[in-house]
Amino acid sequence: MSSAHLSVTNVSWRPHRRTAPVLNATSFEVEKGHVLGVVGPNGAGKSTLLRLLYRFQAPTTGQVKVNGEDIWAMPARRAARHVAAVLQEQAAAFGLSVHEIISLGRTPHRQGFASADARDTTVVRHVMELLDLQGLEHRDFGTLSGGERQRVMVARALAQEPEILILDEPTNHLDIRHQLEVLALIRQLDLTIVVSLHDLNIAADICDNILMLEGGYPRGCGSPDNLLTEALVSDTFRVDARREKLAPSNSNHLSFHLPN
Repeated sequence: MSSAHLSVTNVSWRPHRRTAPVLNATSFEVEKGHVLGVVGPNGAGKSTLLRLLYRFQAPTTGQVKVNGEDIWAMPARRAARHVAAVLQEQAAAFGLSVHEIISLGRTPHRQGFASADARDTTVVRHVMELLDLQGLEHRDFGTLSGGERQRVMVARALAQEPEILILDEPTNHLDIRHQLEVLALIRQLDLTIVVSLHDLNIAADICDNILMLEGGYPRGCGSPDNLLTEALVSDTFRVDARREKLAPSNSNHLSFHLPN
């Protein structure tokens, strides 16, 4: 796997010309191999922003560039070799097995109706081992638990061999063990990653930089230490946020309380 530089310039999105933007002009850059966390209250525009990055919906304004190339100027198949996504919503599997679902990630690398080759087999086997899915490969996807399904969808995205991985709340539906495994995987992947998260302490732990959104507007972008201030978090989330030191590591941790 390899990573790419992601540049997002003044992207916005509105569903119709006469409606207000769901996401207002937003710009940021993610260096190769870095992790950007996208945080904000419900309705902040996080999922809308991610849809622009993985080519689900075209931005009303602005550009999304991978290594200097606009992904919306590329053929869809080529863009899918650069960017892969794992979404909160999981599409119906129509009776497909785990192995078949993961193999769909190889589609952008095939020509026409070509069948799987040795490279496809090797990649699928590797990502199944990475996500500890070998024992499930013949199971019907529809019979899996929510956590198992999420791991399969991460594996399918990795099978695309993307340079940029978009993750929309990747720890949803996962038990504690598999949350930790997915978070550890995010840290070790040699990919550029953009991940939306609800948990600000997890974001601070795994992200190089954080973009904060509120009501469709960017509130700031920077390192966790600089961005996640008590004042900004309290104002954005309408809570009383307090930064505390955890013993014995002396690491920073945000706690949240209802304002008086």
